[in-house]
Amino acid sequence: MSDEKWTKEMTAEEEQNTETAEQTEATDVNWEQEAAQWKAQAEENQSKMLRAMADMDNLRRRVRKEQEDLAKYASQKIVEELLPVLDNFERAMAADKESMTVESLLTGVDMVYRQMVQVFEKEGLQAIQAAGQPFDPHIHQAVMQTQEPDVDSGIVVEELQKGYMFKDRVVRPSMVKVNA
Repeated sequence: MSDEKWTKEMTAEEEQNTETAEQTEATDVNWEQEAAQWKAQAEENQSKMLRAMADMDNLRRRVRKEQEDLAKYASQKIVEELLPVLDNFERAMAADKESMTVESLLTGVDMVYRQMVQVFEKEGLQAIQAAGQPFDPHIHQAVMQTQEPDVDSGIVVEELQKGYMFKDRVVRPSMVKVNA
């Protein structure tokens, strides 16, 4: 092979190697740019995730605190409504004992009782109807049984202690005497 031909082949080979090297460098630059973009995106996503986790922790703490406060002060409304009843009891106890009659005392106690019943009814407390009703084990507690011929079997004959429902839940069942 001649020197001239060999030189041309070497030059062509060198040019090809140079082009390949330039392409490789361009590809490396593109990969580096893309890797840098992905890294920046990953850092941004991690930052967002950490902020979201911190927000969730803060929300959990705030909700827990609100639940604790709600449980702590749940009775506040009813207490505020019972304060006037307490005031009336205090007035009755402070009344002049010498000028008080049994009738005036009973009238005062009856007024305070009605005031208290109004507060409870306003909050959703109701007395359970028992006497003359069919026995219901969900709202009545049978503590005695009797045999009365003029009353049907399973009917509540007498209420020994009042029962109460708070909204739709039995707070205390009525203690009753049931006809056998």
